[in-house]
Amino acid sequence: MFIQYSMTPEPVTIGPDLPVTEAAAMLSQKSFRHLPVVDEDGRLLAMVTDRDLRSACPSSVLSHDDRAQVLEKVKETRVREIMSTDYVTLHPTSTLDDALLLFKTRSIGALPVVDDQNRVKGIFSLNDMMAAYRRLFGLGEKGSVLVAIEDTEDRPPLGVLVTALERENVVFTRLIRALGEGREPDMLYLRVNTMNIRSVHRIIEQAGFTVHIPVVQP
Repeated sequence: MFIQYSMTPEPVTIGPDLPVTEAAAMLSQKSFRHLPVVDEDGRLLAMVTDRDLRSACPSSVLSHDDRAQVLEKVKETRVREIMSTDYVTLHPTSTLDDALLLFKTRSIGALPVVDDQNRVKGIFSLNDMMAAYRRLFGLGEKGSVLVAIEDTEDRPPLGVLVTALERENVVFTRLIRALGEGREPDMLYLRVNTMNIRSVHRIIEQAGFTVHIPVVQP
């Protein structure tokens, strides 16, 4: 699945000369936590996060006078003074796998999406990624059930399973092969739309496959 189908398009952007207080007000009024900083042509210069803005604001533990003094200084601070130029980007043709690896290695909550000219086309957040994977795996679809099938060396070809399901008019939307790790065996995960899961289990087993029922060890 490509990022361009799951990103938030045309995100709110700011210029580097915007006062920090205005940027903070924008984030407090919205449901996002990241602001791309762009030049006049919409090309990405940096990123600003709610953490950056909180760090620039006076601490609540300061005295009233000290806090007021710091706040006056903050009002004169521009975004360019706190923005981070150490950013990574995605391209609209990047994949969910690309984004997942960046989220894992960089420990960040959102990634700007830019075109070949570095113009901001969207933003892709952790929430966007979870929503994309929900669609990819069919989570929450009405009547949708996930069936685990043991992926053993002696199982029949997958075509046999597909033919059996289609012959019995079982609607399936995903068939995923997953290599096991540790104590988890290799599996086939089949997502079907059914109100009679026992019937689906019977069709699978008659086709020569084994439905996996986990056993809880005492």
